[in-house]
Amino acid sequence: MADDGDLPYTSPSEPVPVDQLFDRERHIRYLEMNYQILPSPYEGQEIIHLTLAYFIISGLHILQALDRIDREAVIDWVLSLQAHPKNEDDLNNGQFYGFHGSKSSQFHSVDDEVSVPNNSHLASTYCALAILKIVDYDFSLIDSGSISMSMKHLQQSDGSFMPIHTGAETDLRFVYCAAVISSLLDNWSGIDKEKAKNYILSCQSYDGGFGLIPGQESHGGATYCAVASLRLMGFIEDDIVSKSTSSCIIDVPMLLEWCLQRQAVDGGFQGRPNKVSDTCYAFWVGGVLKILGANKFMNEKTLREFLLTCQSEYGGFSKFPRQFPDLYHSYYGFTAFSMLQETGLNSLNIELGISTIQHTMI
Repeated sequence: MADDGDLPYTSPSEPVPVDQLFDRERHIRYLEMNYQILPSPYEGQEIIHLTLAYFIISGLHILQALDRIDREAVIDWVLSLQAHPKNEDDLNNGQFYGFHGSKSSQFHSVDDEVSVPNNSHLASTYCALAILKIVDYDFSLIDSGSISMSMKHLQQSDGSFMPIHTGAETDLRFVYCAAVISSLLDNWSGIDKEKAKNYILSCQSYDGGFGLIPGQESHGGATYCAVASLRLMGFIEDDIVSKSTSSCIIDVPMLLEWCLQRQAVDGGFQGRPNKVSDTCYAFWVGGVLKILGANKFMNEKTLREFLLTCQSEYGGFSKFPRQFPDLYHSYYGFTAFSMLQETGLNSLNIELGISTIQHTMI
């Protein structure tokens, strides 16, 4: 999730035309360029190469341009990042046998002559499985048992998840990752859903939104993680706004009000009150409204106009208007336009964050 920060919004020196079109071909070229070679600013993000690949490959899928990648090369690379237990006893050593974020994170680090072997990560595993799903890989060939069995060790007593086996924070982001992993593998043995549900509910704030941890300020990304996780685990229904909300386990009216208040006067969505609009929250908050069946209440016209001010002449989307694009905000710009039913884009599975349309690889 983006850091919505405290950056001031400065109006462009010239008005940004709002009648421009979504430039699909330019966006495809932008993703192709990044697929072939990442720009130098990403050198410091080598540790999350798998996440960057997810933005590129899933972005191309949304743009109906998956034929621009080498399917077999992608599969081989993703599978090379999986951590494997040496034997069955390893599954009980507390480590997580998912996917590493990059080649370098597979190396053993040595601190005071103590080897620290495995740092596979929940978020990297989510991205790896999403990519494999997108390229239509046969999931029966994945050792899903070791992923799910070892993932159980990451769930804490309060129901939250730690992303790696030691020394990390716990919050709603990793509950969401665990839920998506379980959904994609069709194997829920790695998560105690009742404990996870109770943790999620403890994160709903007095204003209706969700904080990353109990008692923290409501945040657009955290709210998405909470609602999408509950939907994936079967605790809430789709389109619950059109049904009776009195029996729902979350406070739907307050949540709906909080989400709708996040659409600012410029048409974009903010992640928290009194923050500027940011491209990515069109998905994080807009996705919540879509799951609730309440997207009809947001102003799609002004949202589209705001997003187009963040569309870069180089392809992709920026965080704020008239800035350089980046892969993160580009991807969530594409997902937002998919939710807005832009012509030429695949539809989206909101809870999983990937396209739902079947495809034929060449």
